[in-house]
Amino acid sequence: MTKTDLIIIGAGPGGYRAAEYAAKQGLTVVIFEADQVGGTCLNVGCIPTKSFARDAEIIRTLNNAEDFGLNGLDYEFDFQKVVQRKNEVLSSLRSGIETLLAHPNITFVKAEAQFVDAHTVKADGQEYEAAHIIVATGSVPKTLRLEQPVSRRVLDSSDLLSLDHLPERLCIIGAGVIGMEFASIFNGFGTEVTVVEFLKECLPVLDADIAKRLRKTLEKQGVTFHMQSVVTAITEDGVMFTDKKGNAVTIAADEVLMAVGRAPRVFAHFNHAGFEFSERTGIVVNEHLQTTVPHIYAIGDVNGRQMLAHAAEMQAVHVVNQILGKSDDIRLDIMPAAIFTQPEAACVGLSEDLCKEQGIDYVCKKSFWRANGKALAMNESDGLLKLMVSPQGAILGCHAYGAHAADLIQEVSALMCRQTTVEQLAHIVHIHPTLSEILQAAAL
Repeated sequence: MTKTDLIIIGAGPGGYRAAEYAAKQGLTVVIFEADQVGGTCLNVGCIPTKSFARDAEIIRTLNNAEDFGLNGLDYEFDFQKVVQRKNEVLSSLRSGIETLLAHPNITFVKAEAQFVDAHTVKADGQEYEAAHIIVATGSVPKTLRLEQPVSRRVLDSSDLLSLDHLPERLCIIGAGVIGMEFASIFNGFGTEVTVVEFLKECLPVLDADIAKRLRKTLEKQGVTFHMQSVVTAITEDGVMFTDKKGNAVTIAADEVLMAVGRAPRVFAHFNHAGFEFSERTGIVVNEHLQTTVPHIYAIGDVNGRQMLAHAAEMQAVHVVNQILGKSDDIRLDIMPAAIFTQPEAACVGLSEDLCKEQGIDYVCKKSFWRANGKALAMNESDGLLKLMVSPQGAILGCHAYGAHAADLIQEVSALMCRQTTVEQLAHIVHIHPTLSEILQAAAL
């Protein structure tokens, strides 16, 4: 039996961040991971998609080279090199995490850990005991339950990132964050992309006006959308669905991506620890990420709260602080998010739709990329920012799409965490010319 201060199950963004921070605070840590370190985000999520997105961005710039005075430009697209670059990025980052986990206070066990009881886990025939345990097992892709059996291979996001060839036709089921990012990426690569979505609009996390404008932009780039459509079957011929008018439609595709969200990754052995959880909603936690067994915590995707890598990291820091009896100012209720299409979109706080639904008094202040000098100089005039403000001047939320929208939303997130008013924002000097002036323009 090995005894330690803290056991962590899972070495994704939440798990390895918790291990690193706890070790630096003097705790002894044992962290378990059966797969690659870095979790979904590093290996089959945030990072590989951003690597692909950068390649797609360069291709779009080359395709518009004449706008920058580069006439007669010619190039060849080598998808194998794109995949190779992506793999090199992942390898480099994994090495960095493994270095972090080599801290003297950390024992890294590359094996699956299972609960024996509320204080004990076992892995590779060994048992480990700790006063505190953090569960950070992440999430898995969801899939649709169809009446007809699927008669062809259907990809999830991990499969699509592992392709060694570029499909000519790609049908994506789902217009959430995953579906929209892949639609933008593969459209940029030259693939014919069709998206089939059950809801009226894409990206329900975004303000509906912002989401619609972003979808229209992707349509202009060549992506085909079928909204309010119900998938009925996936066959060798393609994807069959009923459109919003009740028509039966079949979309032919070389590859089909199932992008209907992710579900918490839970296991039957969690029952041995005694905390409450479900396959649909994940592990039940309180405001401090404690499970119903107080010395066991759940962070990241597995608690089903905010399936974002940066949410997992900050939850990790907060939990370690709880274990150490330290207070902090981490605002887990103010959580920025981004969608890395081209142009990208991002949000934090309330949208205009939610303000209306919840009966909250607000003023919506808007600003456009087309009125910003830096945006025009970059040839990136497509974009809109909406800033929701209370009658007293409190910033309730900000939703935007356009070049570097995530950077602008990050500024808003910082201001909201420090309860900065819209008037104070308007009085903060912003560098000219920068895209950040779009935010200041909305405040003014």
